[in-house]
Amino acid sequence: MHIRNIAIIAHVDHGKTTLVDKMLRQAGAFRENQIVQERVMDSNPLERERGITILAKNTSIRWKGTKINIVDTPGHADFGGEVERILRMVDGVLLVVDAFDGPMPQTRFVLRKALALGRTPIVVINKIDRPGADPMRVHDEVLDLFIELEADEAQLDAPVVYASARDGVATMDLDQAPRDLTPLFETIVRHVPAPPSDAAGPFQMLVSTIDYSPYLGRLAIGRIERGTVRMGESVTLLPLDGDQSGQRGRVTKLYAFEGLERIEVPEASAGEIVALAGFEEVEIGLTVTDAEHPERLEGIAVEEPTISVDFIINNSPFAGKDGKYVTSRQLRERLYRELERNVALRVEETEATDAWKVSGRGELHLSILMETMRREGYEFQVSRPRVITREGPNGERLEPYEELAIDVPEEFLGTVIEKLGTRRAEMLEMKNPGQGLVRVLYRVPARGLFGYRSEFLTDTRGTGILHHRFLEYGPWAGPLAGRSRGVLVSMENGVVVAFALFNLQERSTLFVKPGDPVYEGMIVGESARPGDMDVNPSKEKKLTNMRTKSADENIQLAPPRELTLEAALEYIEDDELIEVTPTAIRLRKRELSTIERRKISRDLKKERERALS
Repeated sequence: MHIRNIAIIAHVDHGKTTLVDKMLRQAGAFRENQIVQERVMDSNPLERERGITILAKNTSIRWKGTKINIVDTPGHADFGGEVERILRMVDGVLLVVDAFDGPMPQTRFVLRKALALGRTPIVVINKIDRPGADPMRVHDEVLDLFIELEADEAQLDAPVVYASARDGVATMDLDQAPRDLTPLFETIVRHVPAPPSDAAGPFQMLVSTIDYSPYLGRLAIGRIERGTVRMGESVTLLPLDGDQSGQRGRVTKLYAFEGLERIEVPEASAGEIVALAGFEEVEIGLTVTDAEHPERLEGIAVEEPTISVDFIINNSPFAGKDGKYVTSRQLRERLYRELERNVALRVEETEATDAWKVSGRGELHLSILMETMRREGYEFQVSRPRVITREGPNGERLEPYEELAIDVPEEFLGTVIEKLGTRRAEMLEMKNPGQGLVRVLYRVPARGLFGYRSEFLTDTRGTGILHHRFLEYGPWAGPLAGRSRGVLVSMENGVVVAFALFNLQERSTLFVKPGDPVYEGMIVGESARPGDMDVNPSKEKKLTNMRTKSADENIQLAPPRELTLEAALEYIEDDELIEVTPTAIRLRKRELSTIERRKISRDLKKERERALS
């Protein structure tokens, strides 16, 4: 059987999951009468809600006697750990690029990884039917990117397919009207090299990803590099540390991928992507080998995290009301269990017994973990994100820098440039691709982007587009300005009353609505001025016999600002926490007592005065 293994890589929202959808349909992966939802590969509820791919997934199609194993990878650099390990399973990549946007920061990130591993690329310029699409300009930009990333001659000679994934059509020549995806299938079969085919040698497979079955336990998924594996055969699991001996086991189940299904097979040979059961403690990056010839494969190298937060047990007055899992033991077990699949994540113990330092690739990487945990019934608190610094060769302090790409209408460009200037951003490039949008490329400290997304959307009235990815470690940029406005902090326990909010909304943006429970120290809104303000959102109107014409007027309240986890992570300061429960996301001060916060503020003021004198 002929096999081709490919990964689909692209920037967020450039259409790769839609393309996989149409490839499955046209290759006959579904029955004629089968009801299939759109974006069938986005099976995780969070992926369907956000319209992004978070977890890499395997599928396969058959095209004229060739089995094509396809891996749909995340497009966001925060999930780069998924991309890095998946690229070890495949021999070629489909690089999907939007025919209007061209290569974006995330495109550069995943393509650099693929080229460095020597994978054969096929360029798919997608959305050729989009208004304003310019496939030829994008073709030139992709070639420039290949040269910049030091692609070899064979990679530079990559074939280019022009497609509309939404319509399920592709063509090699823009002068010819596209009819279906046949040109794409033929290009994959012709240009992607066949996988290693040494079926006679001793069995060897690198574990690239892990799945879990409630009946079988953990399933190791990877590409067979050499030999053949059979059901019931004895195999050895080799650890990353070469000094340790391997763990012997037996293949209890063996699966291959057919369409969206996992099909049980009696045996599989070199080049095939399989899932096998038989080891309880299997981890990503380990090698499964023939029991008589234990030879280790090189593990998976994943870039280090750049941002960390503290996960803390919920100790607010509302602790335990919503969550199913609220103890330190349950939270610790869940965080360490996440490490088994999330290779780019780090969890460290802290001096406090109720807090753990969790490090990841970015705010989105960490917020997806938080959102997943709260949906599972966990209750916890999270600190403000911090950048992970390093020490340079001469002992200097280094911090992570991001490459920031902004598409903004010309009328808002001045405001955006001014705001980014105060965040120590350095402009790298500015160009005008058309349709009234200007694209600006920046190099900015990762700290400088904390809290900027919401400010950016306000400044551009929701019309701007912002993407960023990790670029490099550079010199410490010095102090950066924090949040320019203070917050409204509740000074009482109780329930929010409309009468109290009506008096507060004139000078603030509210985060709560009438009927919401509040406690002392909880943040209920954003003040219009710098400096925090203690308020009583549960203050009721006193009943008297006196009446005036306007006394009982209808109270009109603006809807409150709803905070997502990403927005909350960007918003809070060092003295604040996010309380995350299955039903609510609340902001609070670390020190809940109003009197204690005033004492701390007074002491800090005295220290500053002493330092100045």
